[in-house]
Amino acid sequence: MNEEAIERARMRLAGAAEGRPSATDVDALLERAREGVEALAQAAAELESTLPGVVGEAVQQGLREQVLPVGRHLAEVRGLMGQAIRRLERLEGDGLGERHARVDDLALLVDLIASGWKGVDDRLARIERSLENGGGAVVYRIEERRAEAAAPVETTNGTQTQ
Repeated sequence: MNEEAIERARMRLAGAAEGRPSATDVDALLERAREGVEALAQAAAELESTLPGVVGEAVQQGLREQVLPVGRHLAEVRGLMGQAIRRLERLEGDGLGERHARVDDLALLVDLIASGWKGVDDRLARIERSLENGGGAVVYRIEERRAEAAAPVETTNGTQTQ
């Protein structure tokens, strides 16, 4: 083997040995790691005990901030719906009253028409009775009436008029 190659290998080993931590350094590092793990465990235990309460409070606060306006909106909608229902009921009552008034008007109109026709019927019955009792009606021929109208008529003072 070449002495130079061996020397280079030794130098590499020495360089590698220089970069390697010593046992005390490793122990110190392990001790710091143990302390860090213990601190981490302690912080985790604290979070484990306080986190549910904090998260619960945050959720409740968020719900309060978000649900309260929604509740107000729902109450407002409920009030508006009640108002709309009352107005519809009033309109329904007004419509029903108008309908009854129109039915009453129609009943009055029917009574008036029936009364008028009864009067006509009574007059026709009277006329028929008088015709039956009177023996007949006087019939004038139109031609005769026209001839009489065209002939001169004598007045009481002796003058003739047409």
